[in-house]
Amino acid sequence: MTSRLDELDYLTLGKRVRLHRLMYEHGPSNGRLLILPIDQGMEHGPVDFFPHPGCEDPDFQWRLAEKGGYSGIALHLGLAQKYAQKYAGKVPIVLKINGKTRIPPATHPMSPMTASVEDAVRIGADAIGYTLYVGSPNQVADLNQFRKVKADADRYGMPIILWAYPRGEAIDKKGGRDSLYAVDYAARIANELGVDVVKLNVPIDDAKHRGEQPPPYDKLELSYEERVKKVVKSAGKTLVLFSGGSMMDDDDLLYRAKACLEGGANGLIFGRNLWQRQWEDALEITEKLKKLMGEV
Repeated sequence: MTSRLDELDYLTLGKRVRLHRLMYEHGPSNGRLLILPIDQGMEHGPVDFFPHPGCEDPDFQWRLAEKGGYSGIALHLGLAQKYAQKYAGKVPIVLKINGKTRIPPATHPMSPMTASVEDAVRIGADAIGYTLYVGSPNQVADLNQFRKVKADADRYGMPIILWAYPRGEAIDKKGGRDSLYAVDYAARIANELGVDVVKLNVPIDDAKHRGEQPPPYDKLELSYEERVKKVVKSAGKTLVLFSGGSMMDDDDLLYRAKACLEGGANGLIFGRNLWQRQWEDALEITEKLKKLMGEV
């Protein structure tokens, strides 16, 4: 049977091996990816970990990734070096190699480097994560920084997962960061840059701001599922993961997951919606998602 990886004929051997581990040896193991991100500690601060005292300890997410059977855990270098020892080989690592805090105003967002592709190889990671702010006034510096990361990743055979986030005043004036125009553009940028996987937010259709988007987006009235399909198509040969965002009720979460998968997404990267819970509840919703990923 043809696998999703077979369709990605551009992959080098190292990238193919690492993506195979993520897609077929861990998680749902059917070509779909279920990634547990914990990079919010840098991006948002400790506030995201208050809902349940247990999730303040990074070992909570490591245990959830192992017991829940995730495809991998996405995090910064310190949390890998300090907490991964007993999970080595059991939980694949997606190493975030850039990041920023939310403390200064993000008028010109760009995430500086916090680690390297070489660090990812050294700790045994199966992919790196890089945040690119599409449309930011700092996009020249951001793209130049990414170019060097891409060269290193290609040299080491390390898959790249791009956190593609539309940001900046120009984006805000064209319908907003989560508009179909912005997210669709981010998906295309991921394909243009040659990354292997892109992490996106599900685009919203806000009638109030629809007309602010450039043509033809200003006239498009698409359903949730149609917007997902449009974005996936723009991503081309780039695998697409949709994020969960802030906490929502279980019915909404499962609806989002189902719509994304039916729309052609290759997986989900849900964090707060999974680990901002008591332990048993976190395992239960994880199993529901994995079951869904095996059915759709």
